[in-house]
Amino acid sequence: MKFLIRPTSKQAAALAQCLEDHRQLYNAALEHRRTAYRKAGVTIGYGEQSAELKEIRKTDPDGQGRWSAGSQQQTLRRLDKAFAAFFRRIKAGHKAGYPRFKGRGRFDTVEWPATKNGASWDSQPHEPATRVYLLGIGHVRVHQHRAVKGRVKTISVKRDGARWYLVLSCDDVPAEPLPATGAVAGIDLGVASLFTTSDGEHVAGPRHLLTTADRLADAQRDLCRKERGSERRRKAVARVAALHAKVRRQRLDTAHKAALTLVRGYDVIVHEDLRIANMTRSASGTIEQPGRNVAQKAGLNRSILDAGWGVLLRVLAYKAESAGRELIAVEPRNTSRTCSRCGHCARDNRLTQAAFRCLGCGHAAHADVNAAINILRAGLALRQAAEAA
Repeated sequence: MKFLIRPTSKQAAALAQCLEDHRQLYNAALEHRRTAYRKAGVTIGYGEQSAELKEIRKTDPDGQGRWSAGSQQQTLRRLDKAFAAFFRRIKAGHKAGYPRFKGRGRFDTVEWPATKNGASWDSQPHEPATRVYLLGIGHVRVHQHRAVKGRVKTISVKRDGARWYLVLSCDDVPAEPLPATGAVAGIDLGVASLFTTSDGEHVAGPRHLLTTADRLADAQRDLCRKERGSERRRKAVARVAALHAKVRRQRLDTAHKAALTLVRGYDVIVHEDLRIANMTRSASGTIEQPGRNVAQKAGLNRSILDAGWGVLLRVLAYKAESAGRELIAVEPRNTSRTCSRCGHCARDNRLTQAAFRCLGCGHAAHADVNAAINILRAGLALRQAAEAA
């Protein structure tokens, strides 16, 4: 659960300093691991670094010593997870991606265990306003717009531009399944429409980035004219960040509303298992092999990312789980080229972005509706095969 928090100016300054000290701890722990392995071939883990926290806090009482030891342990665990992912990628033969030092602005989250270790949710229940207690910062007011269900496990504070957010992770959250509808649907994600259902419903996707493009371009041009390190440049950076943050919030809001519509209307929802990172890869190529239609591909990439397919699928996944709905992902290959009536597959079946006419049987339909029907059938076939196994 994510809530906006409203710290006082003094609390905001303390939160910023807390982030900075945890960033320095993260970087120091990373340097410790690198140096130990490079100089002596010794691998340092979380256990050794966590054991040294007591001495670090003792020698730096006005710095690291003023924050919760629990939150510092969570920061060290964060580094340990980065190394675990690094070794896992090496073992799988993927691009390794060695953990990097966090620069200013690249470390915006601190996490506390919610077990009397420097943080406490709803710390002053007798007050009308909800507050969270953070050691070294105080009781910070929370804009709690909905009830917290389950047992709070961890408390995180995240900085997003000029705003601060509280993120709660909870255990033992009661399930709230929705009543069965008996309906199933396949959805085809698109650019012209956010998605199209196999029932023929088109849900428009507001182009939030496109709407803000002019203002964003002006802000970025203004940023380029500012001298590095100046106060005016810092303010210009904040303006650009605020515009991007607004687009991000709008896209997330759209995804929540669309996902809620789907889980309320259907018991089974089938979607394409899209690899969005591959779909939006640059087409510029290399000097030896330059890409083709680079500007066109760049525009398509921008439209795909603006549509927010990844955000929608992520939100849909946890809403479906909470509502007791079944979500099935299917292979997207040829779903838009195959006739939903006779099964004939050909590239020329799809005449335009919106028009589909089968060369085999002459079936004509909206291309996205035809694809959504194919997606639904593939999902139901997978479901039937899983039940029979």
